[in-house]
Amino acid sequence: MRVGDTAYIVESNRIIREVKIIRCSGGIFLVKFPDTGGGIQVKRHRLFATREEAKNGIVKPEKKKIASPYKY
Repeated sequence: MRVGDTAYIVESNRIIREVKIIRCSGGIFLVKFPDTGGGIQVKRHRLFATREEAKNGIVKPEKKKIASPYKY
């Protein structure tokens, strides 16, 4: 990933957002949101090159089977 590239991040493990890389320093990237104009700093592992990679990066929780308290 280089300055000026478009990347994708996953917010709250459910929303994929497009970002533009503004700066890289020591493995931390400053990215800007094109839709709102805001920006944040993220580590490399939170950035994905394509939307499909970001979609695969979403972790779906396993459904836990809840036992009835009345079963003995």
